[in-house]
Amino acid sequence: MLAETICSAAAVAGLGIAAITAYRKRYLSAARIAAYALVPLGLVMIGAVDWIAGTAFSPVAWAGFGVLGGAWLLFSSTRAVERRRAGRKEITGGAEQSAVAPAASSPSRAVAPKPQAGSAGQPAGEDFSDIEAILKKHGI
Repeated sequence: MLAETICSAAAVAGLGIAAITAYRKRYLSAARIAAYALVPLGLVMIGAVDWIAGTAFSPVAWAGFGVLGGAWLLFSSTRAVERRRAGRKEITGGAEQSAVAPAASSPSRAVAPKPQAGSAGQPAGEDFSDIEAILKKHGI
């Protein structure tokens, strides 16, 4: 009963703030504030507050939350192991094909010969060999 009183008082206070906001000719903000203020009142009217209060003090409900948490931990740990195994297969070149992306059968463009370090196209200090290696690794 205390929760219903508090929710009702919060709704009345929110509607008062909405009225003041509307008086200042900020109607869109007033409508939004009124919508937020009516949520606790609606929850009281449909009985959700009683259900939440009953759930908060029920040991069976807390055990259910524990079971759900354990299920989530199992699910996330199996996904992590699955991703780790998939990463190892890509590194070692496992016998199974990964479903991520098919490997390219042939390069789409002919690879141009690398210009010398002193050529006019690039300054002498730039070396893009590490970037090229990464792109080749991903088939680009």
